[in-house]
Amino acid sequence: MNSFTDNSSGSLHGEMIGIIAGWGRFPVAVAEAIKRRGGRTAILSIRDHTDATLQALADEHGTVGVAEIGHAIEFFRRHNATRATMAGKIHKAKLFGRHAWLHHLPDWRGLKTFWPHFISRRRDNRDDSLLRAITAAFDAGGVRICPATVFAPELLAEGGVLAGRPLTTAEEADVAFGWRLAKELGLHDIGQTVVVKNRAPLALEAIEGTDECIRRAGRLCASGGIVVVKVAKPQQDLRFDMPTIGIGTLKSLRAAGARVLAIEAGRTILVDADELADFAVRSDLTIASFFDAAGAPLMRVPTSAAA
Repeated sequence: MNSFTDNSSGSLHGEMIGIIAGWGRFPVAVAEAIKRRGGRTAILSIRDHTDATLQALADEHGTVGVAEIGHAIEFFRRHNATRATMAGKIHKAKLFGRHAWLHHLPDWRGLKTFWPHFISRRRDNRDDSLLRAITAAFDAGGVRICPATVFAPELLAEGGVLAGRPLTTAEEADVAFGWRLAKELGLHDIGQTVVVKNRAPLALEAIEGTDECIRRAGRLCASGGIVVVKVAKPQQDLRFDMPTIGIGTLKSLRAAGARVLAIEAGRTILVDADELADFAVRSDLTIASFFDAAGAPLMRVPTSAAA
């Protein structure tokens, strides 16, 4: 067994589990975990985001726009999925593109959910605000949104050096510096990733996403050797938007000349862990996982309580 330990959970005994699937391998990994535990899947693919291969893992499959909340609730209830989870990235930049609204018109339930955020100056449209409104609408409709790790706990990162060599003293200092910045960034629900070198911030993630943040830092620092820190928000709601690392992230790190990826243990999802470890070693990348201790990174062997 490598550093990415499998924390198996009990059988789902044929229960139908709903998945609201965005971009990337994450929804595939969750669907596979549900199948391994004897569950069934009702998968709703977000329009313009998911790969068609996801359908092969679905007992029931449909497509939905990001604002078609009533359609999603009806789909899950029709297929007896009283628990569902969100998995996969939503390309928020696409939602701000010209005529993007034509692909994602809200249904009546979606309009009622989002309208207060658009007309009230006291409400904002940050990720957590909108996602909590969505989950409240699902709860009211009889579908409980759960963290993906309820169904796939083995995807959570443990603490320690997960791949590559130990950190140098300078890299440890960069991780500690970037960790504080990333926690502050997350506190304001702006992003989860900070890129630093020599205790200087190079790039902060916003709506463009992790990969573009890393690539931008690479363009700004042609000498390479950068350190990328990705953490959960201090107020992280585990039902959605947990930090997720996949092979695409590591490819962006390599292209940018990064040497270190620091993540938060127990609150970061690793997709295709064995492939990640192999790719990191071949690319001379170190993946180091830390527990958060009052806004500072702490590397230790996880206990059952921490896990």
